Amino acid sequence: MKTTSRLANILLTLAPVPLALLFTTLLLLIVGGSPLEAYRNILYGAFESPQKIADVVTACVPLILCGVGMSVTFTAGLWNVGVEGQIILGAILATWVARNTDVLIRVLWPQVPVLALMVVAGMLGGAVWGTVAALLKIYGKVHEIFGGLGLNYAAQGLAIWLIFNPWKRAEGATMQGTDPFPDPAWMPQLGKLRVAPLAVVLALAAMIVVYFLLRGTRWGLELKAMGKNFRSAFVLGVPSTPRMLTAFAACGALAGLAGAIRCSAVYGRLIPEISGGLGYLSLLVALLSGYRPQWVPLIALFFAALGVGSPRLELNMHLDSSIGGVIEASVVLAVMLVSGWRALMKRNRAFSKRSGKNTGFSPEEEVA
Repeated sequence: MKTTSRLANILLTLAPVPLALLFTTLLLLIVGGSPLEAYRNILYGAFESPQKIADVVTACVPLILCGVGMSVTFTAGLWNVGVEGQIILGAILATWVARNTDVLIRVLWPQVPVLALMVVAGMLGGAVWGTVAALLKIYGKVHEIFGGLGLNYAAQGLAIWLIFNPWKRAEGATMQGTDPFPDPAWMPQLGKLRVAPLAVVLALAAMIVVYFLLRGTRWGLELKAMGKNFRSAFVLGVPSTPRMLTAFAACGALAGLAGAIRCSAVYGRLIPEISGGLGYLSLLVALLSGYRPQWVPLIALFFAALGVGSPRLELNMHLDSSIGGVIEASVVLAVMLVSGWRALMKRNRAFSKRSGKNTGFSPEEEVA
């Protein structure tokens, strides 16, 4: 019986993948494209060369950091949709460090690595922005979704103002962003590949740390209790306000680290679209991972590969590259449908058991 139940759980867990492929296949057939050729182009576009693989890994890093951070707030039952703004604030503070490298080195210990200062500044900026969202929820009674969205727009406006005013380039403000960072503010890349090994190490280290914090500490247990039943956790003595603040701060710190990496390892400057919608995409990563940090890298790899490989559809098949986004959305929709169905079946079984226990008859006998 246990083996059958376990097999059913595995099949239900994997069910969203064929459902999403079926939906996308039907869509490709409708628009006149070959599904097999489309999938082959996406795979080749993402993994056809070392440079493409490096691009996929580079796209993975911020998704891993933000997805792992969101697993913290989701575990506590909190919707931190302000990750976009936290990425931007992290990038802004990291840019400030990069633009004031000489001054900081003279004031601080001369041997302090500039990149270390940028990483710390990025995490601090994201943590502060995340804490603001928490404070708005706790003391301003502003739901974290609305507070987070508002802070996203505020952060975006701040970044644009800095780029087009105090931090504008010598030849004039431009959408290309600020002046390039000095060499010490660039994360070293792997040879000629556009991937920074330090960024990958930081992302994987963040995943491991959060995994053990959620799994093996009192802090993680209390966040889980809040996520299961906030009122019951409060009655049982869980300090909800401090835990909420630390959850938002931890998620914001990882998002801010992603922003620092984006501007120091990818662009080498602050640009208006430094977040690139990754905050919203990482929301899907966290949802699909079931708020389990150990699954975030695998889900992030899937989304990153789609993003890098989808342009091949337009080049080789004259199909819109947005089909990659359709595949992403269909996977998310399939996961939601399967999860909802499983929750409904679980609720029905629990109701049937309670009914049988209360009446003294089994559900089958009651129907008869």
